[in-house]
Amino acid sequence: MHGTASIPRLNPPLTNNVRLILLTVLISAGVLVALRVPLLLPHPPEHRLPPAKATSLPPVPGDFAVPPPPFSPEIFPCSQCHNEDQPTNKKRRKLKMEHKDIVLQHDQEHRWCLDCHDSDNRDQLRSASGEPIKFEESFRLCGQCHGDKLRDWRIGIHGKRTGEWNGKKEYLLCVHCHNPHSPKFKPVAPMPPPVRPEQIR
Repeated sequence: MHGTASIPRLNPPLTNNVRLILLTVLISAGVLVALRVPLLLPHPPEHRLPPAKATSLPPVPGDFAVPPPPFSPEIFPCSQCHNEDQPTNKKRRKLKMEHKDIVLQHDQEHRWCLDCHDSDNRDQLRSASGEPIKFEESFRLCGQCHGDKLRDWRIGIHGKRTGEWNGKKEYLLCVHCHNPHSPKFKPVAPMPPPVRPEQIR
């Protein structure tokens, strides 16, 4: 048409769906800022958690009595032989002199003597983190790998304990039943069944 100017087209008005989406985004952003989501905004100093401390082994309750460990005769204290006159050889190897009767069958692909025995003080054990452990508390050492057994042992499901049902008790250590170097029980031949009364003549 002659004599008419072209009128520029305006953007179409926002549809209801677009308005709803924009409104949802704005409200969500406001809620996230208000809640101070850690991914978006750091916590203020007064709300920050203290730095994590190095984990240590659980404490031993005062009435958690255990009998002495079943040491081999004339072998404890270990410092009778393992003293300052005998330097510590920390190299993993097969023992050819003392203790050659010990055959390690306890995760032997990954473990060796000094993973459990303290190289600086042979009269005690050591945790994976290097914390000293008394032989009388050897259950703490075992519990590092066998946490479920330690839990059951503490509440009396696993192992043996004696004493008062509602008072002090004495717990047998893991090593009273398990050889620490070869803890798996050896096969036991089954006993014959008991004789029935009618079979007695």
